[in-house]
Amino acid sequence: MELNWSLKEIYSAFNSDEFKKDLEKLTKVIEDINIWATDVTRDKENLTRKLEEYINKFTIVTELSNKLGIFINLSLSVNTKDKEALKYSDILEKLLTNLVESSTKLEKYISNIDGIDDIINKSEVLKEHEFVLKDIIEQSKYLLGDKEENIIANMKNTGSNAWIKLKDNLISTLMVDIEEDNEIKEVPLTIVLNMAYDKDSKVRRKAYEAEIKSYKKVEEGVAAALNAIKGEVLTVCDARGYRSPLDKTLIDSRMNEESLEAMFSAMKESLPIFRKYLRRKGELLGHKNGLPFYDLYAPVCEADMKFSYEDGTKFVEKNFRTFSDNLGDFASKAINKNWIDVKPREGKVGGAFCENLHFIGESRILLNYGDNFGDVVTLAHELGHGFHGECLNNETTLNSDYPMPIAETASTFCETIIKKAAIKDATKDEALTILETEISDCTQVIVDIYSRFLFEKSFFEARKESALSVDEIKELMLNAQREAYGDGLDPNFLHPYMWTWKPHYYDAEYNYYNFPYAFGLLFAKGLYAEYIKKGKAFAEDYEKLLSITGKNKIADVAKVMGIDINDKEFWRNSLKTIEEDIKEFIELSNK
Repeated sequence: MELNWSLKEIYSAFNSDEFKKDLEKLTKVIEDINIWATDVTRDKENLTRKLEEYINKFTIVTELSNKLGIFINLSLSVNTKDKEALKYSDILEKLLTNLVESSTKLEKYISNIDGIDDIINKSEVLKEHEFVLKDIIEQSKYLLGDKEENIIANMKNTGSNAWIKLKDNLISTLMVDIEEDNEIKEVPLTIVLNMAYDKDSKVRRKAYEAEIKSYKKVEEGVAAALNAIKGEVLTVCDARGYRSPLDKTLIDSRMNEESLEAMFSAMKESLPIFRKYLRRKGELLGHKNGLPFYDLYAPVCEADMKFSYEDGTKFVEKNFRTFSDNLGDFASKAINKNWIDVKPREGKVGGAFCENLHFIGESRILLNYGDNFGDVVTLAHELGHGFHGECLNNETTLNSDYPMPIAETASTFCETIIKKAAIKDATKDEALTILETEISDCTQVIVDIYSRFLFEKSFFEARKESALSVDEIKELMLNAQREAYGDGLDPNFLHPYMWTWKPHYYDAEYNYYNFPYAFGLLFAKGLYAEYIKKGKAFAEDYEKLLSITGKNKIADVAKVMGIDINDKEFWRNSLKTIEEDIKEFIELSNK
């Protein structure tokens, strides 16, 4: 079984004719748009034709830039030192800044058109892209002048875009000194992070201590990157008229503050039962002062839940088919057509992600698979993202871009399918292990995500005054963990460096990429409850829901299933399903 993904379906290489031709084509398309933008914005005549041309031109530029950019980013994600990829990353970034001035001019022009509804109704193309056009009008109030937007885009190339590359390079090449077989060895960080799941408590603690110590090598560089990126975000948000970076994220997420508050309020109410679970897990592992951070992912019983990658893929595909053949067929295709990069290695970024390639109707998935049941769950999670992309394949390019919170729904739904299936055929020890894995994952997505939200909020507040030192950043992280986890964690063993390797803090375009995970989990839990009620018939409705996520506000997507995301009761009911699992876990563990 091939364990490295294939990128030849995008381009065979950076020096290939196809890559060079597309780069040249993108250059010409941008030049054409720049000339066209000056011409069409002179008057308000032939508006239907002009808007149709806008849709057509920006479809082409989006597809080309996505194809080139994704090939570059996927190449870098498995080899952060790839010189060709780094070179073309700079070239593409600079090239795309040439579009910013015209793009801003066109968006402002569209926002000032009177009677937009009448114009849209005259054209099938415009009717299909009504949401895109209305979104441009809504977002245009935060646009600066053409020249200012162009300056910001150019400055980002030497600002946040450059800092994120430095951070990625520091973390992906960080080697951890750890004792193995009575000698100190250098091991990639991704390998050490996987040791958190080891059965041996000594290995887990040793890995945690070595990991924490290793960050001393890179902490100043990573802190500089975080300070620079968040400082840029504050400056740009202020200039554009957003109340805060969170305000911008909610607008970009097509979500209102009322629904975020409803969700967070329900989450805060549920924290005591999560802490009860953490203390019980700590007791089972022999701790009396709460759970130490290094045992967050520790197995709690002797059940051998090892899954080779081959076994994991079979398990996922088989159980996806219990939901629908469409989902099972998609998993089979992704696994057998080399869409997945499986194992950790030096130079490869940590974690896992899925990149949907709408331009060819495929996906690529990065894993750091370590043969644990948790890795099977991660595989299912990323395939869920891929299936979301599959459901959008019949949508146009401009109608396929969905916001962050809804992005985690399909992935979490697929996780739930796998965990529920695994429990059915499990022994008592295995059931306890699976149940605990599920609760552990939910704790990450509710409690840890809440801590990450608190950290990011406090960092932004402090960054308004000045750049923060490494010690100040560490203290903010510890304070956030104390507030979220409470007495569930041992206060002597927290994780002051969680800000270093989590990529979500470093993308200037996606701030607060934490609450979308909680939204995705709880929204998926609500959907799964509907699936249990409706059975197989639910699959068709579910695919329809995923297919409209690129052209609706989140509240309207939810309404398709009769869900009101501004209602705190919806979030409470979703959290109750996790609370019931925690109660069952505590009862099982006491037997």
